[in-house]
Amino acid sequence: MIDSRCIPSFAVLTAILLSVAPRPAAATQAVLSAPGAPDAVRQALENSALSLQAASEPDASAQDIFAAARADYARLVGVLYARGYYGPEVHVTLDGREAADLSPLSVPARIGRVEIRVATGRPFAFSEAQIDPLAPGTDLPEGFAPGRPAEAGTIRAAAEAGVDGWRAASHAKARVAGQSLIANHPAATLAARVRLDPGPAVRFGDLVIASGSRVREDRLRAIAGLPMGEPFDPEALDRSAERLRRTGAFRSVRLTEAETLGPGNSMDIGLEVVDQKKRRLGFGIELSSLEGATVSGYWMHRNLLGGAERLRFDFEVAGIGGQEGGGEDLSLSARFDRPAVIDADTGLYLLGAVEDLDEPDYTETNARVGGGLTRIFTPHLSGEAGVLLRYSDVSDDLGDRQLTHLTFPVSLTWDRRDDALDAHDGFYLDGSVTPLLAVGGAAESGALIKADARIYQPLGSRVVLAGRAQIGSVVGASSDGVPPALLFFSGGGGTVRGQPYQSLAVDLPNGDRIGGRSFVGLSGEARVGVTRAIQMVAFYDAGFVGPDSWVSDGDWHSGAGLGLRYDTGIGPIRFDIAAPVDGDTGDGVQFYIGIGQAF
Repeated sequence: MIDSRCIPSFAVLTAILLSVAPRPAAATQAVLSAPGAPDAVRQALENSALSLQAASEPDASAQDIFAAARADYARLVGVLYARGYYGPEVHVTLDGREAADLSPLSVPARIGRVEIRVATGRPFAFSEAQIDPLAPGTDLPEGFAPGRPAEAGTIRAAAEAGVDGWRAASHAKARVAGQSLIANHPAATLAARVRLDPGPAVRFGDLVIASGSRVREDRLRAIAGLPMGEPFDPEALDRSAERLRRTGAFRSVRLTEAETLGPGNSMDIGLEVVDQKKRRLGFGIELSSLEGATVSGYWMHRNLLGGAERLRFDFEVAGIGGQEGGGEDLSLSARFDRPAVIDADTGLYLLGAVEDLDEPDYTETNARVGGGLTRIFTPHLSGEAGVLLRYSDVSDDLGDRQLTHLTFPVSLTWDRRDDALDAHDGFYLDGSVTPLLAVGGAAESGALIKADARIYQPLGSRVVLAGRAQIGSVVGASSDGVPPALLFFSGGGGTVRGQPYQSLAVDLPNGDRIGGRSFVGLSGEARVGVTRAIQMVAFYDAGFVGPDSWVSDGDWHSGAGLGLRYDTGIGPIRFDIAAPVDGDTGDGVQFYIGIGQAF
């Protein structure tokens, strides 16, 4: 309870506190006007105006707004020059006073209004667009020509193209030696002349390596593969950097050109690398309503022997809690990779793996050991060729048997996707041929052929159409002469969503089932962005399995559904729900949860 005798003094105290308490500053008004300017130009001006941004900040001081306004003159003129307006007028006023006329010592305590007025003037066109000398084959920007808009960015791009043309012709020290830009304001034209200095033809010198890496210098040289003594080529320099990056042993790679040339116009190249952590551990999980959970993981050493060698152990447990009649599938593999064993683009791999598969229609325990060579043909095209000994102990509806094959896997991958985990554009092609030589047990000789093709087509900024086709064939060997893990089944998350896992196979006359010797899988998706992080997906999958090596007798089934993707920044989390559309291999609704797009 408050004593009534205290009310007057209490009111006085409150009034005093209110009078001295800080009051929130009134918001600063900020406007930009550019009469007659195209919308794109006006938007560019607004995006570049620092004073507009500063005025919108609630805690910006008058000094902050003043400093931004002073900087805006040059920034806005630069925006207009970049778009070919060379006679503009720019006024930035603070409470009606030109910011350029204010002294930094007389800035008011508060600024209530920022106004930017821009008169762009007429857009200029090139009356002359000349750059010389040019290296043969130089490709200048199409807009650098008389009569075209005289944008400053076009002049800069032409100068860069001219220098790049000479560098591609081994003139590493090519530079812009001078330029003349003459504006005719009454005619609104610009005469642009750029003079280049190609400099001498240059050869690669030595690779000068900065110390600090755990990778030995001789291995750094071998992996980089810098063509010392040969004519300078900027693409060769880029390839050397990419070779070092793709080993995974380095957090960063930096190649620098020496400022001065050595004897015979040779140019040394400096190399600085920062090592990645030696070891890495990773895990993954996927979940299907019928197939159960799949848990996978790996452990990797990035620089095992000091030569950027990589040793990786992978494990996977699949079918945990599955409802399709099989049990859990276990796999463990180890792979050793050593880059640059024959040349800079050829590596060596050694592989050992064991699997214990408990599938609905067969059980198989197998082991593989061997090795081979890897080859990087281009940044997008790579291949492998090897020799592996494979032993399998199997049991299926054809009986129990042991199979031993000497295999010769050869594969080629052409990857032009913009993002391996969440592709929006490009394509992916992967093909392999694995000859099988029978060396023991009930094995038969033959070959396994597989191909996987994917294509991605954006429609606008929010829609992506994705398609996938898979084919497989076992030729030259019967179904009981190869391990069932090399035969084909359809249904489940990797083939036809909505159909039960491996529900489509080859039905034998006595009611038994085995895998097919031919397979076709087709998938289509429409991916629609809802927000920056959320994507809705509609999909349709179809699969074929046949008893012969080529598509002839056999059965099809299909499924369709809807999905949701949530972008985590390192890849989307996937949730799909699907049901059968065609075929008699299943019914009901299934769901799938995983990381990354379905394909």
